[in-house]
Amino acid sequence: MEKLPMTRAGYVKLETELKQLKSVERPAIINAISEAREHGDLSENAEYHSAREKHSFIEGRIKELESVIGLAEVIDPATLRGAIKFGATVTLVDEDTDEEKTWQIVGEHEANIEAKMLNIKSPLARALIGKEEGDSVEVRAPGGDRSYEILKIVYN
Repeated sequence: MEKLPMTRAGYVKLETELKQLKSVERPAIINAISEAREHGDLSENAEYHSAREKHSFIEGRIKELESVIGLAEVIDPATLRGAIKFGATVTLVDEDTDEEKTWQIVGEHEANIEAKMLNIKSPLARALIGKEEGDSVEVRAPGGDRSYEILKIVYN
């Protein structure tokens, strides 16, 4: 199977979520199912059905996290240099609006647009890979084509 690149912080976040699900959420929902069973007729017991649905979601998420963690390849961006690659924090300027944006290129399971963490498989990240400071990139985006100039590349 293909390894999934991930930062140390992203890996720790997924491990923490997995531990929370296994040690807190799973036992709590199992107790909720037991209590709902005690209320009698299961065919008309909304609490029971809700708890079973939540249990199914938790078990699915646990399996997903175990799979992702098993395939994770933790990369320390601080050890990298040079052209843009996984882990780079890149400051760009939109050549049309002069608006500056800073993104860190991360794995798909830790990407978060609000936190300025860009999925390595996104169109912008793919366009940036291999580029240097001062280069311009053209990106096809859902809102139309965009041009950016790379102002700064940092690995930390």
